[in-house]
Amino acid sequence: MENLSVDFPTRHGTLRAVHEISFEIGEGEVLGVVGESGAGKSLTGAAVIGLVDPPGVVAGGKVKLAGRRIDNLPYEAMRRIRGREIGAVFQDPLTSLNPLYTIGRQLVETIRTHLPLDAAQARARAIELLEEVGISAAARRIDHYPHQFSGGMRQRVVIALAIAASPKLIIADEPTTALDVSIQAQIIQLMKRLCRDHGTAVMLVTHDMGVIAETANRVAVMYAGRIVEIGPVADVIHRPAHPYTVGLMGSIPSIVEERERLTQIEGAMPRLDAVPGGCAYHPRCARAIERCRRERPELEAVGTTRAACWVAKGRSR
Repeated sequence: MENLSVDFPTRHGTLRAVHEISFEIGEGEVLGVVGESGAGKSLTGAAVIGLVDPPGVVAGGKVKLAGRRIDNLPYEAMRRIRGREIGAVFQDPLTSLNPLYTIGRQLVETIRTHLPLDAAQARARAIELLEEVGISAAARRIDHYPHQFSGGMRQRVVIALAIAASPKLIIADEPTTALDVSIQAQIIQLMKRLCRDHGTAVMLVTHDMGVIAETANRVAVMYAGRIVEIGPVADVIHRPAHPYTVGLMGSIPSIVEERERLTQIEGAMPRLDAVPGGCAYHPRCARAIERCRRERPELEAVGTTRAACWVAKGRSR
């Protein structure tokens, strides 16, 4: 992704929701994208697969898959890529599954759309996929409807749909949020195994740093439509450079050290029509200097990560 921007035209002018986002995800790698609600995480994922809801438009930049540009493709060409080369797992599996059809029918339809298999071969492949994602008695349960599965099992079915055609990339948008903690852990382990076994790249969108720490190789922290820090997950979690990332990490309870009080970031994410000049985080930042109010910092190396901050170590001069 190179300098991707997403705009929303309104009667009062154009609002920019995603500002020149750039990153890459390698084969078999999980990139976590984290931030508060409204940071632009899900919109970035939607832009990758060409599913930005109108009136939103991709206003600039490029999206490339395996070296081929895909953001400017006609609708039908993009539809063929969706499912075949890019899979998607969304927050609520009930919104991804048609309640009127059995899960087998939905899997077979997806498989036959993207792979040259007949009905019997597609059904056999569907049963294999259900077994791979951990659904027991798959040959019997393939003819059940979505309401006959628990939330965790439905999410496994959605993951089976996402990997049905062995895509190169999966966009996972809050895939564990609607699940209890023990089921979350199972889904996380399943996604990690799929990456390892299939070499699939994953863009994992979440606000849960625990999920990021357990799953991701690298993490991008977003604020007000921009990436403010990106780097290896262990370094961003344990040695954050940007004050916003420091605040996010400080708000997480620790099981190894006592804290009298958790860190609280005062204020709220700015509205799209009220994003401040300079660094968008400066009104909430206790370390802000005058330069933060005047100039917007770009991502630069700070230790082992890259951060967009004037006061991060080595950039305060």
